[in-house]
Amino acid sequence: MQWQFWIVQTLNSVSFGGLLFLLSSGFSLAFGLMRIPNLAHGAFFMLGAYFGATVVYFGGDFWLAALAAGVGVGIVGIALERFILRPLAGNVQGQVLVTLGISFIIADVCLLVWTGDPWTVPAPPAMRRPLLVAGFAFPTYRLVVVVIALVAAVALYFLMERTRLGAMIRAGVDDMEMARGVGIPVSLLFTVVFLLGAVLAGAAGAFGGPILNAYPGLDADMLPLALIVVILGGAGSLLGAFVGSFIVGFLYNFGIALFPDLAYFILFLPMLLVLVFMPQGLFGRAAP
Repeated sequence: MQWQFWIVQTLNSVSFGGLLFLLSSGFSLAFGLMRIPNLAHGAFFMLGAYFGATVVYFGGDFWLAALAAGVGVGIVGIALERFILRPLAGNVQGQVLVTLGISFIIADVCLLVWTGDPWTVPAPPAMRRPLLVAGFAFPTYRLVVVVIALVAAVALYFLMERTRLGAMIRAGVDDMEMARGVGIPVSLLFTVVFLLGAVLAGAAGAFGGPILNAYPGLDADMLPLALIVVILGGAGSLLGAFVGSFIVGFLYNFGIALFPDLAYFILFLPMLLVLVFMPQGLFGRAAP
């Protein structure tokens, strides 16, 4: 019985870490490039969960729902970046406050459209049967989420390390002024990276539906976790987002299971230590 607890909690932590990576990877890149935390990112996740739940509710395929959620939230992200954040370029405080305001607006719209009742999202039929792992039954869908996260990590790695676009994004994250000086269209990169982050957050919300459901307040639950991942891993670091997501996934699940009264202390203490001793994060670059 004791072994079952540790195995199940470990697998739960890994699957939740994979979901966090889908949420925080785009957030980390946007934060590293634009130098502002998009406080609407948790609302993007919640909006994606509702979009996916709606498509499934009306009989759509689950994978189509995930695609629709990513595209729908991506459109919202482009609109936010082009028409609201860009006119506030250089006003960091204004950009932070406006993303916070947008998150409240999205939360209210979700409450108006989808009401205050949670929307239960069923996993795809082929993934509802439990999978036996080391003699223990474990939800197949959670393992699929881990595979999706790994595929996304590999795809993002090749995008960042093997393409011209990735090289420009890395240059902008490392030294924005120098990137502008050599002719890199940083403003276009803002749009591309912000769009990528919004699409990933929306798709993550849809993939998280069968695990977390869609409910009011989901944005407030997920945004602090994404912030912790970025602080731990380092803004703009894809590897940092990957490692940080699984660290937070383990701390979150085991903290709630073993020390429910101290769960948030256990979760936020590593973030505090990193801020004090490694302000740039585990894999971020120190400011010049």
